[in-house]
Amino acid sequence: MSGYEGFIGRMRGARAWWAPPLSRWAWAADGLLALALAVATIVGDLNRSYVELRPDLAGSPVRVPGQLPLPQQPTEGPPLPRPVPAVEHLLPPVEAWELAAALLTALPLVLRRRFPLAVYWLVTGAAVLLHLGDAADDATTVTFASGLVAAYSAAMYSPHRKAVLGSLVAGALLYAEFPLVPDVDAGLVPVLVLLPVALASHGVHLWRERERELRAGREEEVRRALEAERARIARELHDVVTHNVSVMTIQAGAARTVLAASPDRAREAMLAVEASGRTALSELRHVMGLLTMATDGPDPATDVDLAPQPGLDRLTELTDRVRASGVLVEAEVRGVPVPLPSGVDLAAYRVVQEALTNAVKHAAGARVSVTVEYGADRLRVEVSDTGGRRSADAEPGGGHGLLGLRERLAVYGGTLRAGRRPHGGYRVRAVIPWEAP
Repeated sequence: MSGYEGFIGRMRGARAWWAPPLSRWAWAADGLLALALAVATIVGDLNRSYVELRPDLAGSPVRVPGQLPLPQQPTEGPPLPRPVPAVEHLLPPVEAWELAAALLTALPLVLRRRFPLAVYWLVTGAAVLLHLGDAADDATTVTFASGLVAAYSAAMYSPHRKAVLGSLVAGALLYAEFPLVPDVDAGLVPVLVLLPVALASHGVHLWRERERELRAGREEEVRRALEAERARIARELHDVVTHNVSVMTIQAGAARTVLAASPDRAREAMLAVEASGRTALSELRHVMGLLTMATDGPDPATDVDLAPQPGLDRLTELTDRVRASGVLVEAEVRGVPVPLPSGVDLAAYRVVQEALTNAVKHAAGARVSVTVEYGADRLRVEVSDTGGRRSADAEPGGGHGLLGLRERLAVYGGTLRAGRRPHGGYRVRAVIPWEAP
């Protein structure tokens, strides 16, 4: 972002987190306020004459230009209180640029909640410009009120706290340097003192409310993050445990079946169970190591002997392990394999793992084909089986595996389709976009 864009963004004042979308009533109220102040400023500035009290002229025999005549004392009765001499001043005719400046001191207030900081500076600048000419006292009073509204809006609605503080200080200096503060009667002094106190109290109340809302919002974000993390951990544990335990269950059942008739085949099946158990233990250590990983202290990977996250480079190992459980698996890789992003590589591996797990559990005796195709801009993974009987040792599933895969692939813009084939069997097909490094 350039310096100019940053300056424009700061003056624009992005919507603060506590500012809700403006309703039509809010827009209408701000519009009426801006219009009323603009009309009052114009009318006040068109009044080009004003009276100045001059106590120093009391008793002076010399009359100054514009001095108003004093009332005559009555010939009979008590004398009237001696009046204070007054002088009437007549300002030059108002010019077009003064009328334009008068309008700009109030009309921008219609956007005071959407662009609070920019409106504040526009109103303040227009007030200074107006008083460079011959502004009437009535106009000064209204422009001072417009400035108070703009300052309050900037303090309440702008998220740029430091910029607002600097702007209010600079504006106070401008009001002190130029004659922007109207002369008020002594009776209005308490009002001018109590009004800022009331606005400050209201601002403190609003700030506390916003702090409470912010704290509640952060707690809600933490809760959602924890839920998302728990769901991610559940998917990861499901992928790790379900596949290996399902394969181990099938292999153990096969070993029990042939134990009496063929001890050698039973021994091979038990060796396959042992290999699957070691694989499951290694992947569980990896997941648990990620859960306990801290930013400081010893490297948890060293403590738990973590293995890298699996990927398609371990496809042969995966199919061999399933083949050892008695399932006929054929794997084919099409295209030129390229290094994949780690997340895409892991997601593709989990697709094959979940589909083979379902085939082991729900299609015993079926032939399973695994196809991995590297396209120009996407990876296609397909696992299909010819159908078979449900394994007696398989536990019914809840369908969470495929749902977790869809969520995992959605992170990378991928899609997953699963369903029965027209001629029997089941097919799982995943398409994952990727970018070649």
